[in-house]
Amino acid sequence: MNTLSQASASPTTRSLDWPRLSRRRLEQLLAYALLVGATVLFLLPFFWMISTSLKAKFQVFVYPPEWLPATPMWSNYPEALTRVPFGLFAANTLFLTTINIVGSVLSCSLVGYAFARLRFPGKKTLFAVLIATLMVPEQVTFIPLFVIFRQLGWVNTYLPLTVPAFFGNAFLIFLFRQYVMTIPRDLDEAARIDGCGTWGVFYRVLLPLLRPPIMLIVVFTFLWTWNDYLKPLIYLTDYNRLTIQIGLAFFRGQFSVEWHLLMAATLVTMLPCLLIYFAAQRHLIGGIASVGLKG
Repeated sequence: MNTLSQASASPTTRSLDWPRLSRRRLEQLLAYALLVGATVLFLLPFFWMISTSLKAKFQVFVYPPEWLPATPMWSNYPEALTRVPFGLFAANTLFLTTINIVGSVLSCSLVGYAFARLRFPGKKTLFAVLIATLMVPEQVTFIPLFVIFRQLGWVNTYLPLTVPAFFGNAFLIFLFRQYVMTIPRDLDEAARIDGCGTWGVFYRVLLPLLRPPIMLIVVFTFLWTWNDYLKPLIYLTDYNRLTIQIGLAFFRGQFSVEWHLLMAATLVTMLPCLLIYFAAQRHLIGGIASVGLKG
């Protein structure tokens, strides 16, 4: 009897499931269509940059615009990279980026670990002051910092562009601290029972688990330093010490801009940023998704 009732009910159930399945598939198709459309919309400037980098100077402002030039000018790339000492500027920027990554990883990880795990007087007050600094625009500090660095004799050196990284970044410290607080304290207690001190708990137990936030610090510091234009412009005056972002400004003249060469040089400048992002994408997504809001 039960078998007959189940057999008789199954066609009806299947017939009722078809509208649900078709509706679900329709929603998925609409979602994919929206995502593809948004992707194309956001990639349009990038495609236009590639197209402009392969055009001759007189073809840049042709109307109607040409997305694919009939004769790609691949010679724009070597011309753009030799118009200014691009290799020297890239080496200078890479040096600054490496020093800043080392300083940021050391300072932000140690300070974030201290705020997350250690107990000391005024901890909450200091952390509140740290978070409050995020509300201060960076541009407000340029003049007093320049006065301080000039009195120290650091102008036209790399010290103003590297030393601050060893004093931490409030945003990165906050991210690191929040991630550490998601790790159970039982690991710390077990390590202390085995004889580990504060440094041993951090270095031997927690540090292998902190790869995602460390990769966040590395990627953010790389992008901020590699794309920084204003600070090197303020502190550097020696031509041989300039960075790659200042080098891109040389393609802008007083009365005209060589857009085809500027786009070619900009694309080459973007390649390291794209490479480091795709290389660390898995850690970035995991790190951002795992950062809790535990207080």
